[in-house]
Amino acid sequence: MYYYYNTMIKSQTAPSQTFGEFFRQKRVQAELTLRSFCERFGFDPAYISRIERNLLLPPEDKDKLQGLAKALKIKEASTDWVDFFDLAHIAKGKLPPDILEKQKLINYLPLFFRTARGEKLSKKKLKELIELINTP
Repeated sequence: MYYYYNTMIKSQTAPSQTFGEFFRQKRVQAELTLRSFCERFGFDPAYISRIERNLLLPPEDKDKLQGLAKALKIKEASTDWVDFFDLAHIAKGKLPPDILEKQKLINYLPLFFRTARGEKLSKKKLKELIELINTP
């Protein structure tokens, strides 16, 4: 099972993205150049450019982050909305607040970290981790 799980994870086709890459992708999908995006929504082009190139972290302020998401035409509560905020937290080296609120999940983070570092887990522990991840 451990081998199957690792093979499944490694073979996923969706490449991981940084916050900046995701941001730029959404801006381009909205058919906005950097300059037109900034002019339309009142942002500094240098600021947005630095975010897109991952030279600057996403804003800490939740309202500012929501403003950026809405400017990118990301629908609230959509998968893209969740991804946008998750990537922002990851860029800042933080866990998303909704994850931190789940004590049972927090208790399993050390197990997840060991797995991510390539340490072998027992089949029982791996099954528990998979079930926990899949539990809504």
